[in-house]
Amino acid sequence: MAVEKSREEIAERAAVTQEEARRERRGEAPIKAEYLVRRNEQAESGSEPKPETKPEEAKPETSSEAKPEPGKKQKKQKRNRRPVERDNLCRKIALGEECPFGDTCKSSHDIQAFIASKPKDLEGTCVLFDKFGKCSFGVRCRFSSSHTTADHKQIVKEQAQPAEELNRMDRDVQIRLRKRLEQFPRTKEYEQLWNQADGPPAQETDDSMKTACKRARTRKHIEFAGKTYLAPLTTVGNLPFRRICKGFGVDITCSEMALASNIVQGQGTELALLRRHASEDLFGVQLAGSRADVMGKAAEFVSNNCQVDFIDVNVGCPIDMAFNSGGGSALLAHPRKLERIVRTVVAAADCDVTVKLRTGVTKDALVAHKLVPKLREWGARLGTLHGRTRQQRYTKLADWDYISQCHEVAPVPLFGDGDVMSWEEYWEHLEARKQSDGVMIGRGALIKPWVFREISERKVWDISAGERLDMLKQFARFGMEHWGTDAQGIETTRRYMLEWQSFLHRYIPPGLLEVLPQRMNERPPPFVGRSDLETLLASPSASDWIKISEMLLGPAHPDFTFVPKHKSNSYS
Repeated sequence: MAVEKSREEIAERAAVTQEEARRERRGEAPIKAEYLVRRNEQAESGSEPKPETKPEEAKPETSSEAKPEPGKKQKKQKRNRRPVERDNLCRKIALGEECPFGDTCKSSHDIQAFIASKPKDLEGTCVLFDKFGKCSFGVRCRFSSSHTTADHKQIVKEQAQPAEELNRMDRDVQIRLRKRLEQFPRTKEYEQLWNQADGPPAQETDDSMKTACKRARTRKHIEFAGKTYLAPLTTVGNLPFRRICKGFGVDITCSEMALASNIVQGQGTELALLRRHASEDLFGVQLAGSRADVMGKAAEFVSNNCQVDFIDVNVGCPIDMAFNSGGGSALLAHPRKLERIVRTVVAAADCDVTVKLRTGVTKDALVAHKLVPKLREWGARLGTLHGRTRQQRYTKLADWDYISQCHEVAPVPLFGDGDVMSWEEYWEHLEARKQSDGVMIGRGALIKPWVFREISERKVWDISAGERLDMLKQFARFGMEHWGTDAQGIETTRRYMLEWQSFLHRYIPPGLLEVLPQRMNERPPPFVGRSDLETLLASPSASDWIKISEMLLGPAHPDFTFVPKHKSNSYS
């Protein structure tokens, strides 16, 4: 007993010593001295550490020379310009087929001229041909030599693997939406019932409108509690990235935020956000909007046309576009409007409905503790709470004490969200402090997507630089499967890879740290890794990120520029 007590005391003292060391370096990651780059060393080598690339102030960098910074308005228009010479070769001709439009086709039919001007094929084989037995881009593919004959015909394997992406919308569905031919009977009926009662219909029950809308639930309720959840992330939470996280063991995934109005209008870019990979076994679609009828229509459309397990109502988006239109976090200040939206979505959907919130609009007006107790009454099955206000966006620390207060009054499972990027923090919130029923992870997964494996195994994984590069190679393959293998698809994959790298470079290998775990808000001083590749992967310079992308996707166009889109990738 005395020996055990002595060991406990030693462990406690060691923990206190580590926390004291962390406090001494407040705001700075505690990197071991042997990996730090000293100022005098930088001066002798003639190089200074490159500053962190912040989207609001960074100049675009290129793979060759940096361009002069344009004016503010011009800069916004030219951000992340994709200088790909968009080939105009007819898609049918590219596949060696006859074009049904003949001479009236608006695209070029001169395949010889296209091939003469086409850049040299990239090394390797086409991922679409390897996996699915055929390539839908034909000679336009940047790997076309692997599946094209001398007379420009396409090789097709007999045993082709079926497509793995679900929820693809055909052209007829899009036209039906654009011409307003799509019917939304459940939404229409519920809107009528609400207007007649001037509020929630009298016969409405917690089981969400089965009587009112004369329908039966076709999907089972989900047991959310205790599952790992990858937060819906605009831009960076794309399908290839979600596949990476599924490979590391995350349980729940969700689409990027989709605007309900754009879905109802049949916009192709918005409908593409609904796609789901076959590996996403528990998948939801997040909708954002400010009008109950439009949100209901979008939810009804998704329920009828997509394979989804739940629909998430966005009440947390802090960006001006959503807030100024009355959606996202603006709904926090309008509980009556929010109630109608949630109830209407529940009535229109035949799957579970969840609600993602922030603590409030400003720090002086926290409202989540008033809204969370009403979620079950409105028909929601899960609430997720980001521990920051709209005003904070991603600055300062998430308020987990407030999340805990809301958890105490939550009638449905409540997941907390904010600043978690280690298995220690995850289990501290979930088990030690019992502050929530689960933890949603966003930026932590962007910085280290293998955090889900660490959570499952309850141990730190000191992943090597080579393994991290292999992960990026896998993302490149997933990206080309999703966005295509032609010039446009390659550059789209590159742009999204760079957006991810604006977060990924913040990872500090545990072998370099004096104190574990790495904290979200701790900025690393200039340091070198244990290898040249590890140092390169930690670079905060966009030009180095472009170099990494060129290792995986071939050379970028000489005029290619990149500035991170998300302000949430900075430390401040």
